[in-house]
Amino acid sequence: MSGRVPAIVLVAGSGPNDQDETVGPDKPFLDLANGLAAHGIATLRYDKRTHDYPSSIDPRTYTAVAEYVPDALAAIRLLRARQEIDPSRIFALGHSQGGTFAPLIAQRDPGLAGVILLAASTESVGAALLRQTRYESTLPGSVGAEARARLPQIRMLVAQIENPDLARLSPTAPMPFGTGPAYWLSLQRYDEIRAVRAIQQPILILQGGRDYQVTISDDLNVWRRALAGRADVTVHIYPRDDHLFIEGSGPPSPLDFTRPGHVDPRVIADIAAWVESR
Repeated sequence: MSGRVPAIVLVAGSGPNDQDETVGPDKPFLDLANGLAAHGIATLRYDKRTHDYPSSIDPRTYTAVAEYVPDALAAIRLLRARQEIDPSRIFALGHSQGGTFAPLIAQRDPGLAGVILLAASTESVGAALLRQTRYESTLPGSVGAEARARLPQIRMLVAQIENPDLARLSPTAPMPFGTGPAYWLSLQRYDEIRAVRAIQQPILILQGGRDYQVTISDDLNVWRRALAGRADVTVHIYPRDDHLFIEGSGPPSPLDFTRPGHVDPRVIADIAAWVESR
């Protein structure tokens, strides 16, 4: 394998993300790709099919597993076929809900060299939406006012997606975000903790201290408890970083995502060092 380089597949979070995982003026996956390339590590990032081919998705049958797993596995296979890539040193990096499903990707492909979780969520979507909106409602100015006005709608949305009778609904029953019951039922049934405990690959977990979407107490500590005692798990916390791993100060706010920034260089350096040690 002389001359071949390690590679990372970047798996974006919820929503119809492009390959850069663009949020407002920020492009965290582009930052990761450029930064890791400087360390001699290749990356493969891709537009989600919900971004490029939404008409190809049948809401009656589309699931959260289908959103994340098949395309990531295809990306891994593509990398293995490249002559410049070391096939024994391919990693999966998932951000946010992409991180939630990264253990399942690793379970489906035991040949992966390792798994990297960036702000990976364990909290249910409904609980997270309520918690985030309640937090935003405490903020000053228009941000807090808009969140307070939005809370009743969020409560109704959560009641829909966490309906215990989803399996009894018609596959064509309208659900939030253009999905069907199958999507939310798959989220209810997926157990990321069971998945992460089942994999043998080493795991790197990164978390921002200013992240109010995925938090240390609600998410990171759940991963830590699940993986307690494993010597091949590494955790890094960046106290000033938000959900996109961009540094900031003061109480975190949705306004953070309207300001241009770049991924914390320490995050890129820590990922590179961990990959280089495998």
